[in-house]
Amino acid sequence: MRIGRTIKTVLFGAVALFASVAWAGEGSSTPKPDIVIANPGKCIADTETMRRTHMEMLKHQRKLTMHEGIRGAKVSLNGCIDCHASKSDGSVLGSDRNFCQACHSYAAVSIDCFECHQSKPSRFTGGVAPAVAAALPKVEASASKEGAQ
Repeated sequence: MRIGRTIKTVLFGAVALFASVAWAGEGSSTPKPDIVIANPGKCIADTETMRRTHMEMLKHQRKLTMHEGIRGAKVSLNGCIDCHASKSDGSVLGSDRNFCQACHSYAAVSIDCFECHQSKPSRFTGGVAPAVAAALPKVEASASKEGAQ
């Protein structure tokens, strides 16, 4: 008797657990981000891989570029921006409908790439982030002073 009751309790608990897990994803009250890919086509990897590993890919390429001088590889921030920049404002930032900002806002992850890099394709910006462009005259002036000495 006691064993039968224990088995029933365990089975009921297992069914309840599995049912709650299955129902958890249905009718979620948290809306998913509305992401618009401005230039849909062929990405360098499938969606799930990009969601999970894009930062590692970009860090690896940054290392190759900064330490070994290798540019133009398969993975590049400029390549991402060229395909994913919004057609309305030409940027991956600026609103929760723009590609990078939509996902990063949803996941509550800060985006620090664009402190140095431009958030628009180089055809719109000349390839230089606004903060870098603002600093260039000072760097050039400092370099010319050092060269004159």
